Amino acid sequence: MLYLVATPIGNLSDITLRAIETLKNCELILAEDTRRTGILLKRYDIANRMESFNDNNKEIKTKRIVPLLKQEKDIALVSDSGTPGISDPGFYLTRECIREQIAVSPIPGASAFISALIASGLPTDRFAFYGFLPKKPGKLKKILEEIKIREETSIFYESPHRIRKVIDTMCEVIPGRTVVLAREITKKFEEFIRGTPAEIREMTKEHSLKGEFVVLIGKK
Repeated sequence: MLYLVATPIGNLSDITLRAIETLKNCELILAEDTRRTGILLKRYDIANRMESFNDNNKEIKTKRIVPLLKQEKDIALVSDSGTPGISDPGFYLTRECIREQIAVSPIPGASAFISALIASGLPTDRFAFYGFLPKKPGKLKKILEEIKIREETSIFYESPHRIRKVIDTMCEVIPGRTVVLAREITKKFEEFIRGTPAEIREMTKEHSLKGEFVVLIGKK
């Protein structure tokens, strides 16, 4: 069976007992970044064999992993942080396992965008998650134009290197909407920045914006 195991998004204590048990019992752990996952495994005395599984090798690795699963091996898949399959290569392996009629079981736990949503103060009854938005300015603007007319909370991930450009584009396209930036969730410097795009730009102009961001936009 393939187990999709959610891991902490920051604080290493945010892992379930079932996740620890599953990782200890699986014969192989597939990780986006073995060094990063290795820190977690060391914390919980998990010494099982680990291999990389990422966007660069997912196709080659899947061709080798699927036969192992057909031999009734138990394999765990984890992402760098949070729930695997959300904006990461886990989707590719999961889809192939389903096509091959291999059982897939989720081991639930932390998710960055859900954690950000529930603490954002924005409506949670309906929301749309976009993953990472396009890097090209024209495509980014087009997506924000679509978000502009939506009747739900919109959520996406953004890197610290691009966040200021995204804020500038939001100032242009959705100047009156309520926006929340969430960063370092569950860590020591956890922060939620709330306001219009222009207010957020003003509040952060003297700050060094570090860490991965969850960006939430209030509905129309």
